[in-house]
Amino acid sequence: MSHTPDFTLPDVEDFDSPHALFAELRSHCSVAWTEDLGGFWAVTRHADACEVLEDWRRFTTRVQNVVPPVATTQRRPPLHLDPPDNIPYRSALLRFLTPARLAAWEPRVKAMVDEHLTPLLARGEGDICADFSFTLPIALLAEFFNLSPKAAEEIRTVGAEFNMALQRQDFETLRERSDALYNLAAALIADRQANPRPPEDDPVASLLAVRVKGEPLADELVLGALRQFLLVGIIAPTTFIGSMAMHLSRHPEHHAELRDDPALVPVALEELLRLYTPYRGFARTATKDTTIGGCPVHSGDPVAVVFTAANRDPEVFPDPASYRLDRTARDLLTFGRGAHMCPGAPLARLLLREVLAQLTARTGRLEALAAPEMTRWPEYGPLSLPLRLHPLES
Repeated sequence: MSHTPDFTLPDVEDFDSPHALFAELRSHCSVAWTEDLGGFWAVTRHADACEVLEDWRRFTTRVQNVVPPVATTQRRPPLHLDPPDNIPYRSALLRFLTPARLAAWEPRVKAMVDEHLTPLLARGEGDICADFSFTLPIALLAEFFNLSPKAAEEIRTVGAEFNMALQRQDFETLRERSDALYNLAAALIADRQANPRPPEDDPVASLLAVRVKGEPLADELVLGALRQFLLVGIIAPTTFIGSMAMHLSRHPEHHAELRDDPALVPVALEELLRLYTPYRGFARTATKDTTIGGCPVHSGDPVAVVFTAANRDPEVFPDPASYRLDRTARDLLTFGRGAHMCPGAPLARLLLREVLAQLTARTGRLEALAAPEMTRWPEYGPLSLPLRLHPLES
């Protein structure tokens, strides 16, 4: 069924323009339809976003889960399955993200950030994305999934090419790179089947060991789940680290505050995750005629939950565009809500917290050398950001 468009997506964006668009929509048309990217409703208010995310019976993830729709092959659990079908895949991963396990990761993550940041600091300038944030998450992913160095390098290359194809709407290359990611995931599964590891020590072995009513998970769904975990772990940290660096370059006073008082880093990270939420296009599909925020939505309509907008809703976060470390409201949607809240959020926070700590502790200030090249839907954040990293004053 056709709808009258409420807005169109701009051809060109900069670091600030998406937030300006979302602020306009929130105040005048908080559930807005566009014909762009296949057509979808953009949900920009926090309360409405929570409603869509929490009511999986009314808004399913089985049909379309991002805008634009890029799933061109088989299902990729857990994101492509509603409860209870998604739970076994989440549980297989969550066992590796307990507080005790995360504590053991802290020194390893600190060493990884140091290893990847030190060459950039030595040069004094470079692209924070290409020279740092594109490679760091892969290092963490490689250790988490016990990947070989060769597999880690292949996933880094293919993941970057997939992301660039998505940003350019190059769907032929997107399908090719998606197939390549499936092949890498299949090779990893085959290795674990040929060389078994204890399920409590290896996430892939944990997936293979899951039993539901006595039966293993379907082979094609294990493959899809692993492919999903690998890709999501690459893209979001890459763009968000660029956003953090852009913020610090604009606000040297915030940089200095964190350098002088590192105890503020955890709360600062939460505020930056709110301000520069890297996902704006996670989606659901209405399962019946319904309403969101009083707006009629028809069965089968795609609904984009714009986390980037909901986290700046003034009804929840007063003075929403400002960086404030004294906020009492911390109801962030950065990692989702409900049945599909990101299971890897604790490890992502650990990595990003260490990046923020080292960036601010080991540099005098950051200077943007050019405007960032920005991602497009479904992400938000820089694809490229040339920086000068000024040394600490002696």
